[in-house]
Amino acid sequence: MDLLRRRFVAHGVLAALGLLVGLAPARAEPASIIVASTTSTEQSGLFKHLLPLFEAKSGITVKVVALGTGQALDAARRGDADVVLVHDRPAEEKFLSEGFATKRQDVMYNDFVLVGPKADPAGAKGDDVSAAFGKIAAAQATFVSRGDRSGTHSAELRTWKEAGVDLPAVKGAWYRDVGQGMGPALNAASALDAYILADRGTWLSFKNRGNLAILVEGDKRLFNPYGVMLVNPAKHPTVKAKEGQVFIDWLISPEGQAAIASYKIGGEQLFFPSAAR
Repeated sequence: MDLLRRRFVAHGVLAALGLLVGLAPARAEPASIIVASTTSTEQSGLFKHLLPLFEAKSGITVKVVALGTGQALDAARRGDADVVLVHDRPAEEKFLSEGFATKRQDVMYNDFVLVGPKADPAGAKGDDVSAAFGKIAAAQATFVSRGDRSGTHSAELRTWKEAGVDLPAVKGAWYRDVGQGMGPALNAASALDAYILADRGTWLSFKNRGNLAILVEGDKRLFNPYGVMLVNPAKHPTVKAKEGQVFIDWLISPEGQAAIASYKIGGEQLFFPSAAR
């Protein structure tokens, strides 16, 4: 009888433990967000600098999907990102007008530079980027275009137009459309000894320069602002709005802005904070 009683008690204890295990809350998954951004922010090394600081403070993990600005905005339109950080103001305004975000905030800026062979066969060097593009087209000097609907590609197309160049009518073998990000496009330009429009951040971090050098810089038309937007959860209920807003708030905070300003290569600052105080 004692043996039967002991077995009964043991079975009861095991059953109770099983019930407690079943009632125990599952371990929470670490908070995370997806940021669709440009290849320039990734390939310049900026995110490698910023994200460990943000993740240590917030506990939120950030996965960056680096695409051309147009592709990054398209990913957000599909609900495949929580936040977008891009640099094509007209495309950003369109994104806003379509209701995919409700607010855009300035984060930082840098500038574009016209890079080309040091020998400069088109005679493009100077301080007028439109004039330089006109000379490149007239000389049919080899030019590499990203051709990927990025912010840099959009800026390039605007510059051809400002230069009075009807690109579809004149482009030929001299115009190399690579359809890739800034780093691979710069590699192509280096291999071809070609001209290319690049963002300064990626250029400064680029090692395979070959015979390339900056030929045009400082023209106000080369100004390159970056904006950040939370994808509208009314469009996509799966958007992690709370965590995404924490990331945005950190980027535009004094701490985040100081982190952006502190990122340098060879002592040269790559991005300049511009969030409204």
